Amino acid sequence: MNKKVQLQDLGKKDYKDTWDYQEALFKEIVDIKVQNRREETAIATPNYFLYVEHPHVYTLGKSGDISNLLLSEKQLEAKGATFYKINRGGDITYHGPGQIVGYPILDLENFFTDIHKYLRFLEEAIILTLAEYGLHGTRSEGETGVWFDVGTPFARKICAMGVRASRWVTMHGFALNVNADLGYFDNIIPCGIKGKAVTSMHVELQREVDEQEVKEKIIKHFQNLFEAEVLI
Repeated sequence: MNKKVQLQDLGKKDYKDTWDYQEALFKEIVDIKVQNRREETAIATPNYFLYVEHPHVYTLGKSGDISNLLLSEKQLEAKGATFYKINRGGDITYHGPGQIVGYPILDLENFFTDIHKYLRFLEEAIILTLAEYGLHGTRSEGETGVWFDVGTPFARKICAMGVRASRWVTMHGFALNVNADLGYFDNIIPCGIKGKAVTSMHVELQREVDEQEVKEKIIKHFQNLFEAEVLI
């Protein structure tokens, strides 16, 4: 099993370009696995962890409801935003500046073959990162992601998650609001969940947050949880 994970920070990158890049890495891993099974070889499969910041974009998962997007095509254009229907799970979400997006592209057969455990570990990496800033993130039963004050009228989501997995290879991932402009969430029903607010680290802490520092903390916890060796 190869527990090495290549970290790539793509900086600011268009959503579709990044999606295409994810698909290429995903295919690389799947093709090796198919070859190993067909030819009875044992070529190690690589693993990747991509960081990226997208321009304003709304994405709708394969089980999502388009009515959760509250903007017309012209209104999207006026806001400088784009929209894509994509092949991850989950409903609608927003990506944009000030948000840390992470796309682990892993062969889970290098770690464990349990997609629910995978999602819980991603959530835990975010929860542990938030705790380093004195913020108490938690899970909401039946709703993937990380929240504050679950079960109260003040419940609010800080990190959305949506993944795709095939042949135990993952893609897509999480989006953590750090210094994001939360006004863009007013244009959707986030994750299709009505009546629950969205928040960010800078709102909770009442200050700008060092995004590079947050990235490093997430990777530290990811590495520990997955018992991985992250290569920078």
